[in-house]
Amino acid sequence: MNIHTNNTSRRAVLGLGLAAAGMLAMPAVLRAQEKSLKVGVYGGYFKDSFDKNIFPEFSKATGIAVESVAEPTGEAWLVQLEQAARAGQTPADLSMMSQVATLKGLETELWTPLDPSRIANYGDLLDRFISKYKDGRVAGVGAVAWYVTLVTNTGTYPQAPDSWAALWDPANKDRLGLLALATNSFLLEVTAKTFMGGTSALDTEAGQLKAFEKLAEIKSNVRLWYRDEAQFEQALKSGEIPMGQYYHDVTGLAAADGHPVRSTFPKEGGILDCGNWVLSRASTKVEEAHVFIDYMSRPATQALLSRNVGTAPTLKRDKLDLTEKEFAAVASDIDPVIPRYDLYQTKSDWLNQKWTELIAG
Repeated sequence: MNIHTNNTSRRAVLGLGLAAAGMLAMPAVLRAQEKSLKVGVYGGYFKDSFDKNIFPEFSKATGIAVESVAEPTGEAWLVQLEQAARAGQTPADLSMMSQVATLKGLETELWTPLDPSRIANYGDLLDRFISKYKDGRVAGVGAVAWYVTLVTNTGTYPQAPDSWAALWDPANKDRLGLLALATNSFLLEVTAKTFMGGTSALDTEAGQLKAFEKLAEIKSNVRLWYRDEAQFEQALKSGEIPMGQYYHDVTGLAAADGHPVRSTFPKEGGILDCGNWVLSRASTKVEEAHVFIDYMSRPATQALLSRNVGTAPTLKRDKLDLTEKEFAAVASDIDPVIPRYDLYQTKSDWLNQKWTELIAG
């Protein structure tokens, strides 16, 4: 199993800017009777997993054929959907969409509002996985989620660190690998939750600048600001860069393959990132879309995703039949660090400029 390849595609395509065009596959059509639905999913391994494990089961259960469409990066797909909707066309009826892209779609009413009464397990979804218009209409429902955690090489660190504060420890000078962008590392949120009482400290520009100043103290500890996941993964395994932030599921797979690595949920929580199901306003498949989202939000389907695709469930823990070990492989009960997607929507230019000036420049 190629650990790196299996996991880059789904997150890169969410807007980390790492997806290569070559990852995008041709649509796979599953034949059923008259009813059908075009579903956009992140390309590569992620799409392959859905085509193999999820869509056939859905078609079998509902009689609705699925044509899966490999999406380009979150923002690029948003633009395509917006342009197509203006022309009354739908490259996909339903799409998996990043949080920031979902928010941008709200501004142009791109998403057809969803009816919670047609989603049986709506009340069991975690609130953080529901996206709404300002007037309360539901625009998106959580599709998949995953964690970025504190990772270490067990040869260098026999004892696991218990706090994100370890990234600031002078003992870790020149030892860290961290994600290179404000919008994918979510290190401002980590800083705020670890040292400033929570991410609400980022509500003001003064708070944001204070977080930047605190985060800047980390710079001498950073060996690599990485955009290429494989580069850091290899350096973590070898012990060349023995600490950093990385994907919990991938690290677990590497450990299971015998590599000296571990993933730790710090006491401040792992970083929880996710994508939504959203319905294009140009789609006529409103009925089929609700059947699909209802099916994807069932406990059995969420458990299937956790076991076969490696995603964290979007439903409350007590609704799932995952064992302790299965749940721990993809998630944690510790209160997570939730990214401030609103800031990356409204202040992205300023935040990226400050990030380059003060942190990763």
